[in-house]
Amino acid sequence: MRMTNVVALCLLALVASAEDKKLSSHATTLADNSANLAFSLYHNMAKEKDTENILISPVVVASSLGMVALGGKASTASQVKTVLSAEKLRDEHLHAGLSELLSELSDAKTRNTTWKINNRLYGPSSVSFADDFVKNSKKHYNYDHSKINFRDKRSAVNSINEWAAKSTDGKLPEVTKDVQNPDGAMIVNAMFFKPHWDEKFSAEMVDTRTFLVSRSFTIGISMMHRTGLYDFYEDKENKLFVLDMPLGQKQASMILIMPYHLEPLERLEKLLTRKQVDTWISKLEKKAVAIALPKIALEASHNLQKHLAELGLTEAVDKAKADLSNISGKKDLYLSNVFHASALELDTAGNPFDTSIYGSDKLRNPTLFYADHPFIFLVKDNKTNSILYIGRVVRPKGDKMRDEL
Repeated sequence: MRMTNVVALCLLALVASAEDKKLSSHATTLADNSANLAFSLYHNMAKEKDTENILISPVVVASSLGMVALGGKASTASQVKTVLSAEKLRDEHLHAGLSELLSELSDAKTRNTTWKINNRLYGPSSVSFADDFVKNSKKHYNYDHSKINFRDKRSAVNSINEWAAKSTDGKLPEVTKDVQNPDGAMIVNAMFFKPHWDEKFSAEMVDTRTFLVSRSFTIGISMMHRTGLYDFYEDKENKLFVLDMPLGQKQASMILIMPYHLEPLERLEKLLTRKQVDTWISKLEKKAVAIALPKIALEASHNLQKHLAELGLTEAVDKAKADLSNISGKKDLYLSNVFHASALELDTAGNPFDTSIYGSDKLRNPTLFYADHPFIFLVKDNKTNSILYIGRVVRPKGDKMRDEL
C-alpha cells in the first residue's frame, strides 16, 4: 500500500510539473511578437474591399515565416526576423522558440479544443529539396514537402484542394481556384478549428434567425442561445460590446467585439490595436449575459504573399532577389504564393454548465449580446497571451432571406 501511495504521489507530481511547465524566454518573446503581428496583418488584409470574412492564425503565420527563414540565406532570412521583431534572436532560438510555442498551443492532450494544423511546401517539378531542410522544417514546423507541376494549373489546383480537404477531414474543401506564378515555391496552411466552450450551449436552444450582412441583405442562419455569467464590458463611448467566452478548461478565450447595431466594421477596425484590446480586457467584469451566437461553419482562404511583402517580407517573394538556397542548395526558388486557409465551426459543444446559478439572483436582468450582425473576434491563449486566431464574421453561409429598402 505504501509503495502504491508513493507511485501515485510521483505521478501527481509529474502531472503538476507538466502543467506548470513554463515556456522558454525565446518562445515567450515570439508569443508576444506574433500577437503584434496579428494586428498588423489583420489591418493590412482589411484594407481590401472585396474581402469579407477574415480568418487568420498569427502563430501559424509566424511558424511559416520561421520555415522561410530556415530555407533562406543572408538578407532574405534576416527579413523574416524583422517581420517577427526578432532581430536579436539567434537562428536556433528562433526555430526552437516557434516550434515550442506552436506545440504548446496545439497540444490536443492538454487542450480541450480541436485544432488541426497541416502545412505543406509545394515546389515546382524541377526542384530537389535538400535533406537537411526537409528534416529541420519537419522537426521545427511540421512541414511536409511535395513537388507539383504548376504549369498544369487545373491538376495542381485539384491536387492542393484534395490534400487540404483530406487533411482536415473534409472541413476545408477548397484552398484556391487558381495558382499564380507557377515557377516558385508555395506555402499552404490548411487548418480546422472548433472551439469547445467551457460551458456548452443547449442543443434545444437553437433556432433559425436572420443575420444582417448589410441593410439591404440578410441571410438565414442557426442561432445558439444561452444565459450565464461571463466577463463583459460595454464601451459606451465607442458604442460596442466586448464579451469573453472561455474555451476548454479556461486555457483560452474567444473574445467577441461587436458594435451596438449593424454598421460597416471600418470604425471598429480603426480602434483595433493590441493596446486597445488589452484596455478592453482590463475592464471586463463578471455579469449575467444572455448570448445569441451564430451556429456556423466558416471557411476562409487568404493568399498572404502580398500582405507579408507589405509588412516587410520583400525579398523572399521577389524572383530576382530571393535567396532560398537552403531549400534546394541553389537560388532557384522564390515564394510565389502563401495560402493560409482555415475552417472554423461554432456549435453547441462544450463542458457541462453550472446549474447551481439557475433560479438565483446571479442571472437576474441579464445583458443581451445578440450577434446578428458583423463582429470581430480573437481567440486568445491565457498562458502565453498569444493569439491563436483573429478575424471577422461579415457574411456567414446561409440562405438569402430578403432584400430591404
